[in-house]
Amino acid sequence: MLDVLIIGAGPCGLSAAIECRNQGLSCEIIDKHNVVHSIYLYPTHMQFFSTAEMLEIGDVPFAISNDKPFRHEALAYYRRVARHFNLKISPYEEALTITKQPDGSFQVKTQRRGGVESIREAKHVVIATGYFDHPNYIGIPGEDLEKVTHYFREAHPYAGMKTAIIGGSNSAVDAAMELIRVGAEVTMVYRGEEVSQNIKPWVRPLFDSMVQKGHIQLHLNSRVVQIAESSITVLSNQGQETIIENDFVLALTGFHPDRKLLASSGVELNEDMEKPLYNPDTMETNVPGLYVAGVIASGRNANEVFIETGRLHGRLIAEHLASNA
Repeated sequence: MLDVLIIGAGPCGLSAAIECRNQGLSCEIIDKHNVVHSIYLYPTHMQFFSTAEMLEIGDVPFAISNDKPFRHEALAYYRRVARHFNLKISPYEEALTITKQPDGSFQVKTQRRGGVESIREAKHVVIATGYFDHPNYIGIPGEDLEKVTHYFREAHPYAGMKTAIIGGSNSAVDAAMELIRVGAEVTMVYRGEEVSQNIKPWVRPLFDSMVQKGHIQLHLNSRVVQIAESSITVLSNQGQETIIENDFVLALTGFHPDRKLLASSGVELNEDMEKPLYNPDTMETNVPGLYVAGVIASGRNANEVFIETGRLHGRLIAEHLASNA
């Protein structure tokens, strides 16, 4: 029986495993994908808002030539950290259920790729699952068309195409700037009065310039209400409806953590069944021995926990486990 089973091999799960190992606890990580899968799903050429230092785990330096790392550099860094600590990781193994046993330990039912199920046993469990598998759907006609995606990887497939972006966050602005470079006709639709105030400062003036020059058609105080094969319908807050020719739609409306595993394990959820109940000093939930780490600990706003803060959860958990040993 393991001391700690960690569900999720993102940066926060890796950090928790390192901290538990440092406390002399036996530990293993399982993940339904591979190491840091969420970062793998980021846009191919994405540059982080955070500095490399703020993404470090296990006191392993994140050495790069730039101040802020790119996606491929983060993938290489976290792979290197996992190898450095020789972390025991079982990729492509999904946790299905977590059941607390009479002696206080846990049985975790898992399923490997191919459908093989097994039972794992651990004295404690840490849920460190992310959110990139679960996009926020708008719920409008045509959202399920093949031309629509909630993930932006790179601009090449949209070269010369009439492409609409739904959203006004960093990811939406980054996508718009990449699309301009490949000659896409970009329309951006956002329900707010202006795009996010948190746009990367080195990107914001370039974006504003592209809007002013007409290279990006920006529709603020508006929302897409219907998607058709060759058009989208945009409705302004004043009730004006506009039909715009369109080839592709990037619905960059954010993501949310999956709460089903938490709820089925007996963890209480508040904020309309969104935020797990846990002690912020130890990250232990209302189920003794069951902990949360990373974005799964956030509420309705997944942006309240980033790698910068979530990476610290593992130390709180490990210190709590060590103090009770």
